[in-house]
Formats: sequence, C-alpha cells, structure tokens
Amino acid sequence: MCGIIGILGDHQAAPIMVDALKRLEYRGYDSAGIATVHDGALDRRRAVGKLVNLADLLVTDPLPGFAGIGHTRWATHGGPSVANAHPHRAGRVAVVHNGIIENFRELRAELSGDGESETDTEVVARLCEAFLDAGMTPKDAAFATVDKLEGAYALCFLFDGEPDLLVAARAGSPLAIGHGAGEMFVGSDAIALGPLTDRLTYLEEGDRAVVTRSGAEIFDGEGHAVQREMTRIRIDAARIEKAGHRHFMAKEIHEQPQTLSDVLAAYVEGERIAPPSAYDFTATDRIQMVACGTAQIACSVAKYWFEALARLPVEVDIASEYRYREGPVGAQTTALFVSQSGETADTLAALRYAKGQARAILSVVNVETSSIARESDIALPIHAGVEVGVASTKAFVNQLAVLLALAISAGVQRGTIDAAREAELVAGLKRLPGLMAQALAVEDRCEALAARLAEATDILFLGRGPMYPMAHEGALKLKEISYIHAEAYASGELKHGPIALVDRTLPVVVFAPMDPLFDKTVSNMQEVMAREGKVLLVTDAEGAEVASDGVWEVLVMPKVEPVFAPILYAVPAQLLAYHTAVHKGTDVDQPRNLAKSVTVE
Repeated sequence: MCGIIGILGDHQAAPIMVDALKRLEYRGYDSAGIATVHDGALDRRRAVGKLVNLADLLVTDPLPGFAGIGHTRWATHGGPSVANAHPHRAGRVAVVHNGIIENFRELRAELSGDGESETDTEVVARLCEAFLDAGMTPKDAAFATVDKLEGAYALCFLFDGEPDLLVAARAGSPLAIGHGAGEMFVGSDAIALGPLTDRLTYLEEGDRAVVTRSGAEIFDGEGHAVQREMTRIRIDAARIEKAGHRHFMAKEIHEQPQTLSDVLAAYVEGERIAPPSAYDFTATDRIQMVACGTAQIACSVAKYWFEALARLPVEVDIASEYRYREGPVGAQTTALFVSQSGETADTLAALRYAKGQARAILSVVNVETSSIARESDIALPIHAGVEVGVASTKAFVNQLAVLLALAISAGVQRGTIDAAREAELVAGLKRLPGLMAQALAVEDRCEALAARLAEATDILFLGRGPMYPMAHEGALKLKEISYIHAEAYASGELKHGPIALVDRTLPVVVFAPMDPLFDKTVSNMQEVMAREGKVLLVTDAEGAEVASDGVWEVLVMPKVEPVFAPILYAVPAQLLAYHTAVHKGTDVDQPRNLAKSVTVE
C-alpha cells in the first residue's frame, strides 16, 4: 500500500512526480501530495481522493522546484483528509512514509506542542525537526530520527534550503534508489522509476541512504558505509497500459493464456518438469505453505496437489496468524511462502520466523528483486508481468501453475509419479493456455448473468476437493470489487449450517467439473434447488448434460483432467466478479479500502 517517489532532477519535479504516482495508483490510495524545494524554500500541495484532484490543484496553485518528494496514502492512522495526507511537514523538514510507526504515541509524548494530523508519520517529521533545532545536520537529524523508530517504514526526507539532498531509510517496507545522468530518484516501486531510469539499487533491511545528484551513500543499521548491488530493470510499458480494455483487470484476465504460456516455458522442458531452481523434496517430511489473500487460496489448492501427487503432507497457514501461534517448524519441514509483490508484510514476518528452523525457505513471487525473494533460499518466479488491478487474476493463475509444477516435480523425485505419468501431466500443462483461451469465450454469458447477480445482496459459492478453495477465490473476487457479500463453503458442509441461508433470492454458484466428486456435488446442488435456491452451475459439457435440469443457469467450461481444473475455473470466477462490478458501477481496478501491496501488518 502507499507509494513513494523522490526526485533530484534537472527538470520541474512536480509533473514528473505526479506521473510517477499515477503509475503507483494500482497499489491503492485515498489521498496524495507532493513537496518541493524551490529557491531554497520548502513547500507542499496535498489533496484527498484521486490523483486528478492533486493535478487540478497544481494547475491553480503550482509548485515549482527541481527537487521533491511525493506520496499516495492509504489511510491507517486517521481517515482520508488533507491534514492526514503526506508529505508531512514540521518546520524545515518534510517526510513521506510507507508503513506504521508502532511507538508513535511514546514519541509524540516526548515532543513539545501539538501536531496538525492524526497520523503516526507526522511524529517522524516533528522528531527530525527537533534534532535540527538541537544543531544537527539534516543527514544526522534524519538518521537520529530513524534510530528512535519502531515498526515498519520506508521513509524519504526533504529539507528546506537543501535542493540537492534526499535522505531515505527502510525497515520492513521496500525502497529503491534510482540512478540517472546527473539525476537521482527514490521510489517504493520499480514501476514508478521505470520510465526515469533502468538502474536501481534496492535498500536492504535497516539501510539508510544519503542521496545527492552525484550519487548515493548507503549505510547499514549500524551506521557503517556499505555497497549495495545496482540492478538493471526492464519495465514492459505495454503491460502497464490498458491496451483498449476498459479496465486493467479486464486486460489482465485476457492476458492469461499468454502469461500462462510464459511461466510454463520456464518450468517445462520437453516432457518433464524442469524448475529454474531445483529443490530436492526427498528429504522433506512435510510442507508448510504460508500466504495472504488470493495467494493463500493458491496454497490451499496446491495442498491437494502435493498430497495427491507427491504424497507429502501440507499445512496451509494465513501469514498474519502463522508466527503468532508459535507452531513448531521441523528440521525436515520445507517452508514455502507465496506473495505476488514479494513485500507482503505478514508473509515476510512469517518467513523470518521460519528461517533457521525449516529445512529450506522457498518462495513463489512475481518480483524477483523483492524482499521475500532475496531472503529465501530459493525464489521461484511466476513470470506474470506487471499486474495493476488490485484483485489478482493472472498472478493467481501463474502462482497455481508454478505450484502444480513443483508438486509434479516433488512426485517424480519421491517416486509417486513415473515417467509416463509425468509426460501425461506435462502434456496437460501445455494444453492449458489454449483451453484458457477457449474458457474466455464464456465472457458474454458472464456479462449477461452479472446483471442479475448484481441485484443480490448475498451470494454463496460451493465446491468440493480443489474446487473448494476455488469457491473461496470466486467469493473473494466478488467481495473485493463488487462489494456484494459472498461466502464459500465445501459443498459437503452445506447441510451443517449454510443451507439455512438458502431461499429463492440467494444465488448459489457451484464449481463442479466432471470429476470423481461430481455426483456428490450434484447431490448438494439438489438440496439447494429443493429450497428454491438459484443455482449457477459451472461445469463442462458432460457435467452440463447430466446435471443441468432445474438449475438457474449453466456456464460450460472446456473439458480438462481434474488436476488442472482449478487453473481453468479461475476464468469464470474472475469474469463473474468483473462484470458484476462493472454492472454495479464500482471502481474495478482500485476497489475501496484495498491496496495492491500490503506492506503493514
């Protein structure tokens, strides 16, 4: 959540910063602001709501200057307001901040006078100003401030009278330094910096940096000067444009056949699975999978795959609960963490809990330079490209593909999958991109159904086996972007409570490919119809022929071997949610209260 940009340039900074912040909109925000130094004087502009409000303000009240910092804020301490928007200022210093300062109350009590906001961040600016008043240099004041902070932060300081200085620091929240020709940049996201430079240095945990136009000096948490590797990045500009689609989410749904092909190309070699980073599962006695949100649902699907294909027991944990229950991590346990951004605060904290206890730390990530990737023994990329829509689509599908490839690889290593079966599974994987393209043909039907789903106040999703977590994915997608209350249950649990909700007004979406559990799912579906529930059956042609009598509507998917069905059935889950949200007129790409990258616990 939140986005940071800092510039020491040779052009007017304000329009460049606003453009960079636009590229960070996908992270989620509810206010925005910038500050610059011009003719030695520090000034700022802030606005609530979308970035267009800040852009309009800058037309009527310009903010000149070649040095500046900018921010998109997602409210934590204090609601969305101009007073709570970043940058925060205290006298000669302005600061932008991602994360949460956990000891801000204690620090506030130590400072004289009152602040102007409800935020934890303002305390950072006030504390730094107090150190300046004590005679410290800007660098020393910023470092002394950081020394007193507890919590998670990415910080960038700008000072009155210092047009060639930014001070940056990170702990638990990502931050990068961009290197230009006579210009320097700071950003929370490579996407923000991509059009400005292709040379980045990622700060490591506890690092602080003194940035001038001539370069950056980086210090570790102990104050020692350190060298950090410079990385060349390539941001595919085409993947951060809508390419004719109404929303990024629609574009990203339609990109899935290609992005699925991209990831399979990296994990399949001929008739066998060949992960880019090999890992030996033979000495593992169990796997602990940890993630948040949609990534956790991907883990729940993968549990079925690892246990069935490799006969490896799997525990799936929500990252925000994992380390606090203090569960044992065995020496032969493989800990696997899944995060699209690679910066998810809860998942990163869980990884650090397991590190040193587990046999190995594996991660499945979309950003190979992220904190989770760097702190893992093996990082497995999903090759989904930039995903802008807050509700994950192509990244989720590619997470599933990587996890299935790993499960097959583990089964081969452990002798539960022979060469013939591996070849069958690989052939099935190779067919998936084409089948996914076929599955997208149900979009018109989903759009027509969405008009009626949009009238509901509650929707129930059901599934058995690996379709059970997919029911959770369908419900989550719908909740996220349409704001309709939706719940998911294992079909067999229907009679243990949820059936009390069923009446003629309740749509019930049933994911039921023709698999060994199909007949049992149909029995549960009949229980819904007997109580006048409106069943939307998502199945294949064979399932539709057997079980479509009496249902409200049917969506027909291409026929696929059951092991691959979760990947394919992600498409109708996404399209139903997308078109329902469009029909309701909600903000599809940036739904209220949500952020793309959640970097606070």
